[in-house]
Amino acid sequence: MPMAYCRHCGQKIDATAPACPHCGAPQINPPVAAAAAQSSSGLQYVLPIGRSGWAIAAGYLGLFSVLLLPAPLALLCGGMGLYDIARHPKKTGKPRAIFGIIMGLIGCGLIAKILMDAGG
Repeated sequence: MPMAYCRHCGQKIDATAPACPHCGAPQINPPVAAAAAQSSSGLQYVLPIGRSGWAIAAGYLGLFSVLLLPAPLALLCGGMGLYDIARHPKKTGKPRAIFGIIMGLIGCGLIAKILMDAGG
């Protein structure tokens, strides 16, 4: 049963209830809220619902780290993404953060090799 909070008293109530059982205040569009809660599970695969913004950034920077310049940023955002997900367990995006870290490490390794070859 999906839960919601009363807009008037703030008590936790059933999302489909037409009125709050605690204070009696009518709830606005409870069937719409319940339908949105049920359909959001499918939307999370298309839209970044519930994902860590850091993990999303790490994924894209990881893709662009083949250009080498975004590699350190991919590494940083990947670490911040894992930290954000650890602090907020309901957030998703751990594979994206790990991908950003791996690609960031590869890109940073290539940057280090290029700098060593150029210097010596």
